[in-house]
Amino acid sequence: MKTVRSLLHGEIIRAVTFVLVGFLALFLFFDVVDELKNLSRLASQGYQLQHALIYVALKTPGHVYELLPISVLIGAIFVMARLAQSSEFTILRTGGLEPLKALGTLLQLGLVFVMVTFLIGEYASPWADRQGLQLKARFQGNITVGQTGAWLKEKQVERHFAVNVRSFDGIQHMQNVRIHEFNDAGQLLAITSAPHAEIGPDSWLLKKAEQRAMTMSTAGDANTLQFKTTQHETLAWPTEISADMVAAAVLSPDLMRTWELFKYMRHLASNNQNAQRYEIEFWRKVFYPLSCLVMLVMALPFAYLHFRSGQIAGYVFGGVLAGVSFWLLNNLFSFAGNLQNWQPWLTSAAPALIYSAISLLAFWWMVLRR
Repeated sequence: MKTVRSLLHGEIIRAVTFVLVGFLALFLFFDVVDELKNLSRLASQGYQLQHALIYVALKTPGHVYELLPISVLIGAIFVMARLAQSSEFTILRTGGLEPLKALGTLLQLGLVFVMVTFLIGEYASPWADRQGLQLKARFQGNITVGQTGAWLKEKQVERHFAVNVRSFDGIQHMQNVRIHEFNDAGQLLAITSAPHAEIGPDSWLLKKAEQRAMTMSTAGDANTLQFKTTQHETLAWPTEISADMVAAAVLSPDLMRTWELFKYMRHLASNNQNAQRYEIEFWRKVFYPLSCLVMLVMALPFAYLHFRSGQIAGYVFGGVLAGVSFWLLNNLFSFAGNLQNWQPWLTSAAPALIYSAISLLAFWWMVLRR
C-alpha cells in the first residue's frame, strides 16, 4: 500500500505543479502587460520597470492561493484518466486497491494541499499584497476611498468614537485623520485632527495633532458652548483599531488574514454595524482550502472510466469546466448571500457541499454500485 500511495501522490503532485506553473505564467504575463501601461503614467514619480516586476512578483502568492484548488482538480483528473487509459489503475485494483482505500489515499494527499492553501492564504498572500500596496503607494499616492476617506467606529468605556481616515498606505502610515468623540447621550465632546498618524500595537500616534474640546458653561440662565483648542506635537490615542481594520475599510476584505477578519467582525458587531459581508468572507476563507479535498473527490471517478485513444484531453477539458463552474458558484453564493442576508457559514460552505455530494454520488454510482 505504501508503494501505491507513493505512486499516486507523486504523479498527482507533479501534474498539479505543472498545471499551476502554467496558470501562473499566464496570469503573470497579463499582470506584466497591465503594469507596463503604468510605466508611462507613473514615470514622472520614479516608477520604473524593476518596480513593476517586483509588484507583479508580489502578486504571485495571491494567484497561487486562487489557482491551487482548480490546479488540483485538473492535475488529478489528468493522472486518473491516464492511469485508467494505460490500464495501470486496473492493475492496482486487481492488486488490492479497493475504491474506499483509493478515496482515502487521495484524501491524505488532499490534506497536504489543504494545509499548503491555508498557509499561503493566511500568511504569504496577505503579506505580499500589503508589500505590493506599499510599493505602489510610494509612486501613485496612498490608498483612498473617494474624497471623504474611510469611516470607522469604536466604543470604549462611556465613550463612542467616529474615526475618519482620508488615506492609508496599507501598512502603518495614515494621513488626514479625524477622531470625533461622543458620550453615551450622543453629544459631541471633542474633535481631534492630525495630518499624519501611525498605527501602533495598542494605540495610534498622532503627529502635530489639534484637539478641540467642547464644554457647556452656564452663565445665569443661558448655556453657552465653549471650545478649547490644544496643540500636541505627538499624541497617543489608545484604540483597538488595527492596521487590518483600517485596510478592511479601504480595501477588499479578502486581503485580510482570517484572524484579523474575525477580530474586525467582532469589532463591527460590538459597534452595532453590519458585518454580513465580512462574516461571509471569513467563512469563505475557512472553507476555501477544504475545496482541495472536494477537487480530489471529483477526480477519483475518472480512474474508473474506460477510455479510448485521445479521450483524455476531452475529460481534462471537462475538469476545467467543472473547476470554473465551482469558482463561479462560489462567487455567486457570496454575492447572493450578502444581498439576501443568508446564514454566512452556510453561504460559504454550500458550493463545496453541493460539489462534494455530486462527486460522492458519481463515485457511488460508477464504482461501488457497479
